[in-house]
Amino acid sequence: MAVITSGAHPAALWPGVHAFFGSNYKKWPQRWSQIFATVNSTKSYEEDIVTTGFGLAQIKSQGGSIAYDDHSQEGTKRYTHDTWGLGYIVTMEELQDNQYKQKSFRRSKMLARSMAITKEINGANILNRAFDGTNYANGWDSKELCATDHVTQGGNSSNELSAAADLSEAAIEDLCIQIKQMEDSRGLNMALMPQKLVIPSNLMFEADRILNSKLQNDTANNAKNALKGYLSGGYIVNEYLTDVDAWFILTDCDTGLQCMNRMGLAFTQDNDFDTENAKAKAVERYIFDWSDWRHIFGSPGA
Repeated sequence: MAVITSGAHPAALWPGVHAFFGSNYKKWPQRWSQIFATVNSTKSYEEDIVTTGFGLAQIKSQGGSIAYDDHSQEGTKRYTHDTWGLGYIVTMEELQDNQYKQKSFRRSKMLARSMAITKEINGANILNRAFDGTNYANGWDSKELCATDHVTQGGNSSNELSAAADLSEAAIEDLCIQIKQMEDSRGLNMALMPQKLVIPSNLMFEADRILNSKLQNDTANNAKNALKGYLSGGYIVNEYLTDVDAWFILTDCDTGLQCMNRMGLAFTQDNDFDTENAKAKAVERYIFDWSDWRHIFGSPGA
């Protein structure tokens, strides 16, 4: 068990230190909440039930009977919360003898930063693993998040660019068209709208040129940039995405990527009776996952 003693920071025992650095760096503004819907939970697990709708209406002949249809359950998605925590222990002697405890070791802030970045990485990993069908086929249809063969009652369907491509104007247009043509499990058009582009930091300048240029990007043609203003949410740079050429488009589909929060971030402190060590910890319970994969479309890059 790690215990912070006086020997961990011997310089803090003497006057004359100008500054401590290396532990209180900034963190990026919250990214996961721009991608995942937040759902509060009061149970040990939550379930989303995937159901089909009705099919198309049919002609009724004169004197004939109306056609009747049914709908059924396609699958179930269960969200089981994980518990994440981190803490530290400080000896009584270290606390008493530290000459700079008011301005140097803001350990609660350091702990909060670690918990926040952990949550960002956990959320980003859903996208980092989106195309890995070998190790992360976690969907209710036993498929990875982005796949060309999601199983539905009406047959296989895709939320992955049919021909993998790097981020470009043409590739974004192709994926937007694919989104607009998406059908539900009964073959009815869903009227999905592309909303936000999600990219790693490696693609942020390219994304800005593609989406915000007045004229068509990377061409001598005096042509209008058809993508300018088309995605209502613009683009989101997520610095925690690890695949440098994978990119995604979020849609307005309901019940898609979700963060189920069971217990918000909680800090507690206590002292050990025998050792007089001071103990502090942070705990949080949540799970990132997805129900309807139509909430996100993507390409792993060429």
